[in-house]
Amino acid sequence: MKSVVVFRIDRRSGVATYLQIVRQVEQALRMGALEEGDRLPTAAQVAAETKVNPNTTLKAYRELERAGLAEVRQGAGTFITRSLAQPQSGPDSPLRASLAGWMDQARAEGLTGQDVTALFRSAFETAYPGEAVG
Repeated sequence: MKSVVVFRIDRRSGVATYLQIVRQVEQALRMGALEEGDRLPTAAQVAAETKVNPNTTLKAYRELERAGLAEVRQGAGTFITRSLAQPQSGPDSPLRASLAGWMDQARAEGLTGQDVTALFRSAFETAYPGEAVG
């Protein structure tokens, strides 16, 4: 059992810290970076790495547990119980390779990260009306 998640907290994002943790775990599950049986870092480990209050991490883990994505095993830690990965979105998928190529092209043409984000949001909203990004 591995623990491969490193949380990145953006205190200026306006998104609650515990939700950032939840979303990062969900993203890791979608991308196949976390799999069933993987152990999440302890609240103390997350606090040491991110300066986040351990209770915030515990709140995120409870949310993951409610969603059926993780389970707390007393004395052992918090473990992933199911994956969200889709074969077509994994690290070796053709869709990911195509998107990476598109990102390279956008950078080569001088688009900034903010430009790419705005373009992505616009395209996403057209393709998935009524759904929230991220």
